[in-house]
Amino acid sequence: MKYPPFSSLCVLSAGLLLSACASFQREPEESRAQDARVFTVDGAPTTFAALAAAPTDTVAVANASRWAGVLGGAAYQVEVPDHWNGKLVMYAHGYRGTGPALTVTAPPIRRYLLENGYAWAASSYSKNYYDVRAGVEDTNALALAFTKIAASNGRALAPPIRVYITGHSMGGHVTAAAIENETAQTANNKVKYDGAVPMCGVMADTELFDAFAGLQSAAQALAGIPSYPMTKWDEVEPLVTASLFETFPTAAAPQVETKPTAKGHKFVSVLQNISGGERPLFNQGVTFGGTFRFAYGAFGRDGTVNGILNKDVTDSSALKFAIDGDAAATEALNKSAQKVSAAPDANRLRRDGLRWIPKVNGEIRVPVVSMHTLGDLYVFFAMQQAYQKRVAVKGNSHLLVQRAIRGAAHCDFTVAEQVDAFDAMVKWERDGVKPAGDDVIAAATVAAPSYGCAFTNNALGPDDSAPAKALRQRILAATPACPAR
Repeated sequence: MKYPPFSSLCVLSAGLLLSACASFQREPEESRAQDARVFTVDGAPTTFAALAAAPTDTVAVANASRWAGVLGGAAYQVEVPDHWNGKLVMYAHGYRGTGPALTVTAPPIRRYLLENGYAWAASSYSKNYYDVRAGVEDTNALALAFTKIAASNGRALAPPIRVYITGHSMGGHVTAAAIENETAQTANNKVKYDGAVPMCGVMADTELFDAFAGLQSAAQALAGIPSYPMTKWDEVEPLVTASLFETFPTAAAPQVETKPTAKGHKFVSVLQNISGGERPLFNQGVTFGGTFRFAYGAFGRDGTVNGILNKDVTDSSALKFAIDGDAAATEALNKSAQKVSAAPDANRLRRDGLRWIPKVNGEIRVPVVSMHTLGDLYVFFAMQQAYQKRVAVKGNSHLLVQRAIRGAAHCDFTVAEQVDAFDAMVKWERDGVKPAGDDVIAAATVAAPSYGCAFTNNALGPDDSAPAKALRQRILAATPACPAR
């Protein structure tokens, strides 16, 4: 579907310009809380630290050009190896919270990119909070400025022959939105990407917030306070937590294991079904993965996604809760739990660029290799299932490959798994041969004990963090081993 400029929607009727249309064009967009927030870059960066040396390094790593600066209010980093292959990789970081400081993150596969001749660039975005619109626009603006930045630093480069995009979590949403047809039509900074690798991403945009709202209403109902106002979660959270969990991780004690009560086991069943269904690593995600506390911390919101919108976008009216093996409790929960409905225009098309929360409609024209950890209980594996369905409805399944990874937390991939996905996408885009992936829809397939083994790579290297290494070792000790790769 093409999205014409709003000016083209103004038409002549009986030889007269419709006055309503004229005023529509002149009327500025309304403001929102996000527009008044101030974010800052620390200092005036011009470069950044080189990668720590590793035994496998080549001169491409040691001799790379590294430039940093500020573009449109966003900090950026750009790195180009000495023998550049002409290809640029844009990296989109995840959620940064609500603080004022803007920071840049390098891609975890940075060493691989440099050793294989790729340049990469990453933006801090000009705004924090869940501002995917800023993420797309600022990442695109940096891609468009790549050769100018190089020239200003004394290195003349030709325009990239290929531009790819990859990102994690909210950056996965940025990545998925950046390649959408709606973005191509409505973004202020337009970039034609050649392929994408969204990882642990919010691949169904606002549908994740619908799931959070549904889980909160289920938690309140199972704890015995089904009709308490959902925006007053802070008042009842201690009561709900005590009712559903014997122990639960917190910011002060993130390593505490989650131990549900009898009521809590019913809630965990609801959580499993909403987050992607029966699957390996779900139980480990609950017990020690530690990321459900972040979803739990998102309860009680007013539906504006912390001021990114002006109206409530959450809608849990179509959610059906399921408690496995307990039809009576399932029926009672679905009758008692509150349902919320969205304002119909909460996230409408804008006249000044992208939607405030860009859509992921499945209207893609480039190869996409997407992957997700099975135990992720912050951005649920169900996001991949929703994305697969959206892409299929648009007739684009031939452009999507999805991979399940046997991780127990949010985005806890090994670097090797990320390299495998990126390399598969590039070869697909180059050679036209679609790589292998996982079926994320068939319930029996997803529930199989060996699901996720095909693309899980437990090999650890110098760029895997200590927490990621420890978590992967704990997973291996707690789950059946996959066949050797």
